[in-house]
Amino acid sequence: MNTPPNQKLSRRTLIAASPLVLAAQETAHAETSHVSELQTFGHVGKQVHPLEAGKEAELLYHKGKGCLTHMWFGGDFEDFGKTLVRVYVDGEAAPSIEMELMMGIGIGFQDDSAPWGIHRFGKTGSPSGIYNTFRIPFGKSVRVTAQRAADLSDNPPFWWIVRGTENLPMTLANIPLPENARLRLHRLENYTVQRLQEFDICSTHRPGALYMVAMAAASSNLNYLEAEMRAYLNGSHEPLKLSSGLEDYFLGTYYFNRGRYYTPVAGLTHLNPQNNSFSAYRLHEEDPVFYQRGLRLTCRCGEERDAQPFGDPQATVYNTYVWYYEW
Repeated sequence: MNTPPNQKLSRRTLIAASPLVLAAQETAHAETSHVSELQTFGHVGKQVHPLEAGKEAELLYHKGKGCLTHMWFGGDFEDFGKTLVRVYVDGEAAPSIEMELMMGIGIGFQDDSAPWGIHRFGKTGSPSGIYNTFRIPFGKSVRVTAQRAADLSDNPPFWWIVRGTENLPMTLANIPLPENARLRLHRLENYTVQRLQEFDICSTHRPGALYMVAMAAASSNLNYLEAEMRAYLNGSHEPLKLSSGLEDYFLGTYYFNRGRYYTPVAGLTHLNPQNNSFSAYRLHEEDPVFYQRGLRLTCRCGEERDAQPFGDPQATVYNTYVWYYEW
């Protein structure tokens, strides 16, 4: 039976009308519509003096919905690396993110090594040029502040760049996160741990994903590096072991015997054999640890097998930053 001329459909028309093509067209249209809603915002400071003693200086305030995407800080003054940066999201009274400039990107002991950098953060100068491109989502507003390290009374010149984009969606490992996902930071500071003690470096009962761990530690020997990192997911009493040793967690080997390195996944930012100290970062951007009913992340001061310690670990002082998204 012949189709009447006014009912004939070309092959091109049939293909264009197929469900897959229509779905792709709808997706492309939605993406185009979404891109049209993106709006970049930001603020800079150039050789200004906002950091007078004890003052928390506002660097940026923005109303809207989106993500912070970039921060950079410059200056040359005492304890630059201990300058506190705080991020207040959606009008919160206490900041969900409070970081020292250097530990915020995994640099302990104010190690001045530079230049180095990866796509998410780095240090390009001495002592400054510290940047990060953390995606920090917000739903109503975002406020960024800075404050000098305690007990310093001068007011040195300071430079900064803070930037973000409205309506930018949040993804992790190419997986879209819920609209209410927020980046959190948990800190443990100058915490002394006895040999073979397991200790929490983060605990949350909400759903989310581990994003990054930074650690700085020092002891009388390096045997504390035998520790296995453990993640207790969804209330489990049995851990998911994230490493076979602490330097392994940060992708090092043999107690970091080749010195500093900086990779997109992990890096060693400080190593001092004289006082057995190190600092390092580990990103979980490409291998995120997801959980639905909470996370307890722990470390241990050394390790043992069959009640026999590996080496002779001693009491160790830790500083840890754990970044995670929760919703």
